[in-house]
Amino acid sequence: MALKKRGKTWHTHFFVDGERFRQSLDTSDWREAQAKEKELIAQASQGKLAPASQQFSRLSMNEALDRYLADRSARVAGRSHRSESDHAKPLRTFFGQTHLHRITAEAILSYIRERKAKDISNTTVNMETGILRRVLKRAKRWHFVADEVPHLPERKDIGRALASTEKPRLLRIAASRPEWETAYLASVLALNTTMRGCELKELRWRDMNLMGRTLTVQRSKTEAGERVIPLNFDAFSAVLRLRERAIGLFGESLSPDWYVFPHAEGKSKPDPTKPMSGWRSAWRKITKAIYCPACGEIQDPADVCSNEDCKADISKVRSSTTGLRFHDLRHHAITELAESQASDQTVMAIAGHVSPRMLAHYSHVRLEAKRNALEAISSRRSDEGEDGRETVGYDTNHDTNSEPGEPFSSQLLEKNGGVDGTRTRGLCRDRAAF
Repeated sequence: MALKKRGKTWHTHFFVDGERFRQSLDTSDWREAQAKEKELIAQASQGKLAPASQQFSRLSMNEALDRYLADRSARVAGRSHRSESDHAKPLRTFFGQTHLHRITAEAILSYIRERKAKDISNTTVNMETGILRRVLKRAKRWHFVADEVPHLPERKDIGRALASTEKPRLLRIAASRPEWETAYLASVLALNTTMRGCELKELRWRDMNLMGRTLTVQRSKTEAGERVIPLNFDAFSAVLRLRERAIGLFGESLSPDWYVFPHAEGKSKPDPTKPMSGWRSAWRKITKAIYCPACGEIQDPADVCSNEDCKADISKVRSSTTGLRFHDLRHHAITELAESQASDQTVMAIAGHVSPRMLAHYSHVRLEAKRNALEAISSRRSDEGEDGRETVGYDTNHDTNSEPGEPFSSQLLEKNGGVDGTRTRGLCRDRAAF
């Protein structure tokens, strides 16, 4: 190893495992330079420092992002790659030609402050700094700033389940117009399979098993998302309707590689070899559509009813589903499963979750379901029912006392719930703790 002074600044030059390291120590004090050199040698030995032969850390932010995104394109889905490209744009604007090895913790904090001053959400800022973190990790520079760059708190209440009257109302509105048919059928599948919008768009006919009434999610956001989902009556009816529509568009011989939701459907030349880009416009109109309180006609929000025979004032009528995201249908489907008799493992297998924490994030068990569950375990004692008739109390004073001469009979504990079908594992241990 060697220390060299260039002007008033000390530089180090040393080798570790045959790799050469050269770096400015940013100090004019010789003793401080020695201490920094020892620290750099230790970091290089631990693989935390990029050798001089690796020039990634000396690239500008724009060049580094170009390389990063090019490498990521082979490992992530197309939509994820486009999303990362979009979230990288503010990084390009702020850091531009700044070299990676010159990016400091203060510079990153300044970036975060600037984004928050523009009222950008914490989730978006975290996604942007996440890209920056991965780029700096590749340059072996992230550990220099990691302790000073915070992860901003994110909302935990994103998404909602529909009210009991909103689901049928939403589906009635979606089915009311032919131009909304795609969004309607996608909504039915989402509500009955828990599928994400991106999973529906990537669905191909080879993923459908019409004889077994199942569909297979081949590619998803996570590994756990790759799953087989049974089709209930509503979902199966929607699939058959999609098949009839595809036959009408493309003929009897449907290719297994064709997409269930084809690209540019509704236009002059739909292409079944490409997936549909989305149904955003139709979805916004569906969620904003209202019923006229006077004549009951479905229409867009306005000041006056569009029905020539009605013309009622509807300026104050608003849809309760305005702002509802398509992804909220997944929240609703998981909520309904959580309110049913299905176990957590069954719900997670259908929805493609990997942990109970994610299940809790998506499930919005309604207050009435919680109330009914708590009422079921109420220990209230009563000698009379609400109709005045005598009822049996909840006491167990004599429940374990058998009649004289009656032999003790064993009881079968029904296995129910849990990973292996039982909820009694560890019961003795739990009681001993008390």
